[in-house]
Amino acid sequence: MIIYRYSVADIEREREKRMSESAYRVETTSRLAQWRIENLASCTYRKSDPFKIGKWNWHLSVEKNRILSIKLYPEVSNITRENPPIASFIIRVISSVGDRKCLVHPEVTDKQLKNNDDFVWAIEVPLTGKFIIDVEFLDLKTSSPNGAEPCSIWSEGLTQRQSTGTALSSLGRMLSERIHTDIVINASDGSIPAHRAVLASRSPVFRSMFSHDLKEKEMSAVNISDMSIEACQAFLSYLYGNIENEQFLTHRLPLLRAADKYDISDLKEACHESLLEDIDTRNVLERLQNASLYQLPKLKTSCMRYLVKFSKIYDIRDDFNAFIQCADRELIAEIFNDVLATWKGF
Repeated sequence: MIIYRYSVADIEREREKRMSESAYRVETTSRLAQWRIENLASCTYRKSDPFKIGKWNWHLSVEKNRILSIKLYPEVSNITRENPPIASFIIRVISSVGDRKCLVHPEVTDKQLKNNDDFVWAIEVPLTGKFIIDVEFLDLKTSSPNGAEPCSIWSEGLTQRQSTGTALSSLGRMLSERIHTDIVINASDGSIPAHRAVLASRSPVFRSMFSHDLKEKEMSAVNISDMSIEACQAFLSYLYGNIENEQFLTHRLPLLRAADKYDISDLKEACHESLLEDIDTRNVLERLQNASLYQLPKLKTSCMRYLVKFSKIYDIRDDFNAFIQCADRELIAEIFNDVLATWKGF
């Protein structure tokens, strides 16, 4: 039997090693990066470990002389040299003690970043103690090789790529030109002719409707009264394979409800993945509620992490107070358990 013996000094060295490693680690979610600075008193310069947002690895650095300078830049690589990111972002410095004082740089829009001098934020306000550098990426674009307008990497969605090819184009024409339609979809404020065979092939719920002696089979109509005509058109466009990305993004939540109701797993997963990409303070509570309602574990985890790990719960106190008055009790308990666990570990 091997007996391991550790001294207090060994344990303290291991603790200091881990703290030193964490001092350079940047925590990230889909479009948000946070670097926690514990103490700059012992050094005048610090550079973070690389962290990935979009296609690129990034670095943050801080330099303290008479003023504090913060830099954000992509890591040097072939992809950076050949196609440097064109970034839109908001960067903040948040005091993590006391009243959580926050300094916000004016929004940066469509700035090409190639090296560590392309974005420098000089802060003259003295900062002491612990603080957080918070970078929220609003968009990342790449230059088009043919000289066209730069294209957002987040608009190149799976849904648009799935809507290609001759067969899908033909299905789309069947819907848009109403070729041999044999059923009507009644939305809350209008109707759209469609095809039983297409609906039945895409949804087991529709297949069951049309295979049994239900009113939908007899009346040749399906009532979807909880969707607007625009959302219903987006729903049918997805089923026929010709949905546009902007149409999909506009109607993600009603599409999610329809996917769950009619058991269309690929649409549900497409909505799930898309909703992960742009969580922010304006939508995080609604998305958390939907993640809980429709059992979307990755979205739920990301929303909880955004609120608790990244401390965004403090930025939406009034909305959160209203949210906890009507949200599911189990969900509220999970949030408070995460808050308590984070406080203990900080």
